[in-house]
Amino acid sequence: MELTLEGLKDTVEKNAAIRRVQRLQPVGGPGDKIFPPTYPGEGRNAPPRHVYERRRLNGEEAWCVLVDSVQSQANRLEECLLDAIRDGVPIPHVVVDFREAKLDGITEITSLDAPHRIYDAILRDSLLKREPFMDSADGKRLAKAKAEDASALLEISPTALLFGAWHSTGEGGGLGAKFARCLVSEIVGINVPVEGVADRRTGEIDIRTAGRRTGSRIDPLGVLRKVEVFKGANGWDTKIEGAGKNAKQVRPSEINHGNITPSIQQLGVTCDHIEHSFVLSFAALRRLRFGGAERNTAGRSLLAALGLVALAEQDARGYALRSRCDLVCQGRKPLELVHPDGETDEIALDRAAARALYDAAFKVARDAGFALSAEPLRLTPQDKLVKIVRKSQELALSGAGGEGEEADETP
Repeated sequence: MELTLEGLKDTVEKNAAIRRVQRLQPVGGPGDKIFPPTYPGEGRNAPPRHVYERRRLNGEEAWCVLVDSVQSQANRLEECLLDAIRDGVPIPHVVVDFREAKLDGITEITSLDAPHRIYDAILRDSLLKREPFMDSADGKRLAKAKAEDASALLEISPTALLFGAWHSTGEGGGLGAKFARCLVSEIVGINVPVEGVADRRTGEIDIRTAGRRTGSRIDPLGVLRKVEVFKGANGWDTKIEGAGKNAKQVRPSEINHGNITPSIQQLGVTCDHIEHSFVLSFAALRRLRFGGAERNTAGRSLLAALGLVALAEQDARGYALRSRCDLVCQGRKPLELVHPDGETDEIALDRAAARALYDAAFKVARDAGFALSAEPLRLTPQDKLVKIVRKSQELALSGAGGEGEEADETP
């Protein structure tokens, strides 16, 4: 079936979800090794590892590996929507314009690439017409937004409703605006060869890949390990006095010279196949209200159409997830409309049709009274925000920046 705007309105109000389970394969062909994301191992000096879990599939248990998490997929879909905006698709969003600050490599940050979306500190520490953003009329509307009336987010940053957002520094010590995601997308490798590695101290079994990644480097300059090198306040030198204050002897490899000894790590996987699962929940959309029956239907339909655009744009962009994890579709699976009883119907929707559906939903939402703009809401960074970024860049260039703080996960 083809999905029209009238059909989408009816579908959102009566059905359970739109979903798709798309098989993927490595661009090198079935069975080629891919590299999922790595995470820190548990314990001191533990090696990096992939994330594994046993899943029940077709009546049997299989080891699976996380290839792209729900959070990572949300970020990728937002990147795709940002590209669509630059291609003329009218998606409301917020931009913090850093151009006048003249910071190296930073011109603007948007609500689609800020880690905590519309409630990110980058936006909170910016100005709307010389007024702190969260003190402005728009900022106060965002701070007060609830599922019972999410109009402010729909008009200013609808992607925050689609992918989830939390005003963690809001009223009540973090009990402010909180919106669960309505769209869940994840990529998983199915039936992965694994090995159990026993902890020498506790005897606990840690599941790791049966794959291996090798590493080494031959220095074309032939710098040997026994060469004396000193590193200090002035950088490095072959003389301790030349390295400056607090100089100490280091290996050539610590200043990025010399050979790197060959190493083997348990990283990289092969698998039977890879699955990309996509679910756009209409039940979740129906939790959102916008001030009346007509506005509710128009707002929910706009969000549903936006989610379908995000998927279509990712299909068009492709699945180059990271180094040695470039995937392609194995055939093309249709979308499925899931009815309340679990029965499904196939839906035909390509990129052009998804954009046309969204454009129609955008116009209907405007007619329903939503203040929607194709132009972004533009902010400028506060002086203190510019100063902290500039200072961080200076420290980074001097090599004295230290490591980054561990960030909270976006909902």
